[in-house]
Amino acid sequence: MRFGPRSLSLRVVTYSTVWAIAALVVIATLISALYRDAEERGFRGLLTAHLYSVVTAVSVAEDGSLRGAPELYDLKFTQPESGWYWAVEPVSPGLGGGFRSPSMTRPIPAPPVAEVPFDSEFQRRYETTGPGGERIDVLENDFILDAQNRVARFRVMGNRSELEQQISQFERQIYTYLAVFGAGMIAINALAILFGLRPLDQVRNALAQVREGTATKLDGRFPSEIEPLANETNALIENNRRILERARTQVGNLAHSLKTPVAVLLNEGRSMGGQKGDLIVEQAASMQEQVEHYLKRARIAAQRDSVVFRTPTRDIVDRLVRVFRKLNPAVAVESSFPAEEIVFAGEREDLEEILGNLLENAVKWAKSRVRVSLMAGADNRENFEISIEDDGPGIPPDKAREALKRGRRLDESKPGTGLGLAIVADLVGEYGGTIALERAQLGGLRVAIVLRQAS
Repeated sequence: MRFGPRSLSLRVVTYSTVWAIAALVVIATLISALYRDAEERGFRGLLTAHLYSVVTAVSVAEDGSLRGAPELYDLKFTQPESGWYWAVEPVSPGLGGGFRSPSMTRPIPAPPVAEVPFDSEFQRRYETTGPGGERIDVLENDFILDAQNRVARFRVMGNRSELEQQISQFERQIYTYLAVFGAGMIAINALAILFGLRPLDQVRNALAQVREGTATKLDGRFPSEIEPLANETNALIENNRRILERARTQVGNLAHSLKTPVAVLLNEGRSMGGQKGDLIVEQAASMQEQVEHYLKRARIAAQRDSVVFRTPTRDIVDRLVRVFRKLNPAVAVESSFPAEEIVFAGEREDLEEILGNLLENAVKWAKSRVRVSLMAGADNRENFEISIEDDGPGIPPDKAREALKRGRRLDESKPGTGLGLAIVADLVGEYGGTIALERAQLGGLRVAIVLRQAS
């Protein structure tokens, strides 16, 4: 699976990861808020319960003083500066006494009533600092203790710092658990997405096989979401094949339709004789060559950008070398190949046309030796090079471009039409290759052609 700025896998994994992280953050925040709310309510409820326990344990003695021994059954109220305290103070005149929990080593001041007033139930809540520097929440209430309406003030204090520490510890735990869970979920989600998108790789590989010529359609079982795409692609490939066949048929029909009139012109010209007859023969022969040349170009253009063909090169070169050795026994035709087979990304007939024209030209001009070499591309392993050298007179560098033009002959002493190199150049160009005319190590001309290998 390839990743990049335009990768579908990367986009889906990124979007799902961002969504998962956002969802986990929201869940963590919600759980923390609910837990804090529950702890706050529990804390306030606990203070209220302790307050009423203290109230029920206190009364007024006959001498007008407060008496009682509240027992809250919590060791925190007996440990000095634990953050948990209670205190009872007289409010009404004539009411004496007052006491506090053993944990309160010194009085804890209360804010004025004007600053923190009592509510409708004669209670007020506020936060202050305890003797040990801790934060404490205070629940304060005034109660009437006897028939004489004497009032005492009851205060119960809880350790707010302890509550916050407990909430913070819970939040750290829940964040840790959710982070571990989120990492696992993101990893599993990414694997599931990548596994779910694997059929796209299958389609890409199948298309590569079609492009390379090893398959004629997309084969395999695809998911129901991708199967329509595969079917449409196969239909497009089949339609492209029909268009190509129709174009080739039309080219062949055109060739046959022109073949007879041109042949008639040639025969008439030969039968006429004389200067006019020779002129007709010359022009008809030129027409025949031009028609063949442009029909070949039309055929190549028709197949370009369609399904790639695969043509092994070794057998073709061997066969052509044997043919030219027999036709020209005075010229030594040599060949060399790399260890691995080179497969041309094109049609067999076109490669034969290229090699045949070049070998014919090389043998025609060579003194005694021609060498054909095939090698993989040095800079790009997707290409390969055909090199044909001879020990003939060669072509001057300033005339090389001229030699590739259609119908141009640099030396009229040898028979020919001047179309060989031009046809080769056209074929090579149609396949997106390059052709270069250089000085050969053998002393003559070296024609170097670069074409694409089939994958």
